[in-house]
Amino acid sequence: MALLEIRELHKSFGDNQVLRGIQLDVPAGSVTVIVGPSGCGKTTLLRCVNGLEKPESGRVTIDSTSVDWVSKPSKQEIHELRAKTGFVFQAHHLFPHRTALENVIEGPIYGQGKSREWAVGYGMELLEQVGLADRAGAFPHELSGGQQQRVGIARALALQPKLLLFDEPTSALDPEIVGDVLQVMRNLARQGWTMVVVTHEIHFATQVANQAVFMDQGQIVEQGDPQQVLLNPKQPRTQEFLRRVLDPLADSDAPFVSPTETSAVDAPAPLISSGEGHGVGGHA
Repeated sequence: MALLEIRELHKSFGDNQVLRGIQLDVPAGSVTVIVGPSGCGKTTLLRCVNGLEKPESGRVTIDSTSVDWVSKPSKQEIHELRAKTGFVFQAHHLFPHRTALENVIEGPIYGQGKSREWAVGYGMELLEQVGLADRAGAFPHELSGGQQQRVGIARALALQPKLLLFDEPTSALDPEIVGDVLQVMRNLARQGWTMVVVTHEIHFATQVANQAVFMDQGQIVEQGDPQQVLLNPKQPRTQEFLRRVLDPLADSDAPFVSPTETSAVDAPAPLISSGEGHGVGGHA
């Protein structure tokens, strides 16, 4: 059963049509990765899913909470949809004057009315889960970029959402610390969190995802099993994109060669299967 359903989503900025009738289902307990060139609409799609951007038309449904953008939904309807999601941004967006723990507990206390005692206990569980319990009292400027991003993940988890949205969570990080963030995300996948991840980390995608989506010019060009879409794509545009990502120095006229043929990418089967999962703190 799909936890997220997107139907005929359209979004423009002035004369620039960014999303052109997007249709997508994300099963409960699964990981969907979205790849594509810059400017193809990936981030806009994520922001439309939780109402940070307002599409002109289309419908978004998360766990039976549905918003029809043609009918001009109310602020309350958008709030109910957004409450189903946790968003991890490309930039960390932490409050600079608050500690790691204070950043994590802000949402549960002030957004959901949880008691401070409960929020602190749960917040410490989450910081432990992302490997930062010993940094709970540190301010963002005292943390590395990777540590700040892991605090951002804990902050998203603290809201106990149904759906986690990641917008290129490793693109602003030094290569040496990318693996720390990806390992946290891999663990979340094992726990059964439903995740939609915009990323260029092809190796991570083939290892963890249940579904891969390639977008270009505001449309879904190809989607399906990550082993097929990312390692043996059928569409010429997908092949062109992956050739440039996997081998930036390759001749632009060279034919696409699957990484499985060159052993450039080791791609074991996905770690999890579709189905309702659970995380820490009673998430279901």
